Amino acid sequence: MLTLNQRIEAGAARGHSLTFVVGGEHVPVPYAQLHEEAQRYAANLQALGVGPGSHVALLGPTSRPLVTAIQAVWLAGATVVVLPLPMRLSSIDEFVAQTRARITHADVSLVLVDPELAPFIEPRPGDPRMVGWEALEDPGPAYKRPEDDLDSLAILQFTSGSTTDPKGVMLPHRTVGANLDAISLATSLDPDDDCLVSWLPLYHDMGLVGLFSLSLTTGTPLVLGAPTDFMAGPARWMEWISQYGGTATAGPNFSYVLAARAMARGEQLDLSRLRIALNGAEPVDPATVAKFVEAGERHGLRPGAVFPAFGMAEVAIAGTFPEPMSGLRTDPVDRRVLETERYAAPSEPGRAGVRELAILGRPMDGLEIRVVDPTSGDVLKDREVGELEIRGTSVTPGYYKRPEANAELFHDGWLRTGDLAYLLDGEMVMCGRIKDMIIVGGRNVFPEDVERALADIAGVRAGNVIAFGIDGAQGKEGLVIVCESKSDDLPEVRRSVAERVRDAVGLPAKDIVLVLPGSLPKTSSGKLQRSLCKLRYLGAELSPA
Repeated sequence: MLTLNQRIEAGAARGHSLTFVVGGEHVPVPYAQLHEEAQRYAANLQALGVGPGSHVALLGPTSRPLVTAIQAVWLAGATVVVLPLPMRLSSIDEFVAQTRARITHADVSLVLVDPELAPFIEPRPGDPRMVGWEALEDPGPAYKRPEDDLDSLAILQFTSGSTTDPKGVMLPHRTVGANLDAISLATSLDPDDDCLVSWLPLYHDMGLVGLFSLSLTTGTPLVLGAPTDFMAGPARWMEWISQYGGTATAGPNFSYVLAARAMARGEQLDLSRLRIALNGAEPVDPATVAKFVEAGERHGLRPGAVFPAFGMAEVAIAGTFPEPMSGLRTDPVDRRVLETERYAAPSEPGRAGVRELAILGRPMDGLEIRVVDPTSGDVLKDREVGELEIRGTSVTPGYYKRPEANAELFHDGWLRTGDLAYLLDGEMVMCGRIKDMIIVGGRNVFPEDVERALADIAGVRAGNVIAFGIDGAQGKEGLVIVCESKSDDLPEVRRSVAERVRDAVGLPAKDIVLVLPGSLPKTSSGKLQRSLCKLRYLGAELSPA
């Protein structure tokens, strides 16, 4: 087993490059050159007192200085803490509060910040030192390579959350390395033939570990764009894959919705080399995948390239992967039986009352998975729905300085994921999050089913719908729907939503709230925050349309 530093050195020796894409500018930089620049950064970090045991926070958009600084922190023997950027300008106050909370919780001794973001974080007494990229760029003292330590903390990865009390997932070099090796094995990665393409933020585990660190430590060519460039022009993602012969990429489910729309009306592309289009970070919607495949057909996209997978920060990133080029495979199950008996009863696809769930593959090398009853802890059989648990080589040792959370995180040495799932011949099928379950009339209703059913309602912004349950009379939960809308006919939108909900899940909505576009709470990675939305609803803090 090698540390990240040893892996980076080996990757740099392969002779390939990382191509930075910012707007219309494409700048390829050999990994060997990046490594030399990172050593200069690391030497300056050492002069600032950074070394083994130090925690260094980095705040900035995807850029060459940020990439160099991440590598430099590892080269100095310290721990990387990449801080999220604000999702919306309207959330600046919340962004500042959460940034300060993460810096405090992580025991950060130095903050490296992009000059354009520095004004938002005004120094206060007792704050760690804050410096810009320029402080690391000038020639400084000689770099002194620290001793390799597999058990030292490489990354402190904060979970996406809605509160100012975030949890930092501890990822030692040994843990990250085990997951990177497993990813390479499961995808048959060939650094001399593959080309990875990413627009994912480097503060998210899929962007930082799954694509950037994998490329950096193996020397596999990487085309790295910024999330802002992708969101401003979703067509760019597929254009980069076409231009560079990309073979692997990744994104959350919503990004494939945007990519499909862009491909349907865009110019001719060549996606024929793409063999892994990983869909993860949020529930995989089979309908979304089908539209992506259909839109990509005329561009040479092979249906088998679709790669529905499961991952989470608590296992570094990759939890279960399917076989490469096996494409989307689903398990059609009876919705009513699933909701009332927590059993995935097989059914015929396309029939009324059938829910098609994506099969997410087998555990990564070095990991084991099982499904247990959330109450008793008893191990369940195939098709019995319960909580997914994981153990193995890339499981985190826990949350940083959160003993109470860690006591709840593990069960007899197994990591409790908080996800409802079932096994099917050794492969995992995800149903939803335990904490998001809506219990109505003895049924366990999955909010994703409600939210997806409203995706094509006129006047409702697709992907900007949240469903949750609230306590009602006699202890029964009621179903609440909150939708972003900019329609001029809100009563008609509300009527259409109510009708669709009844048709889709057979339940009436207790309340339907239409809010202004851009006002639904989301995590730093763009996930809808159902719990926070519920709190705002109960506190009458939503922004009505």
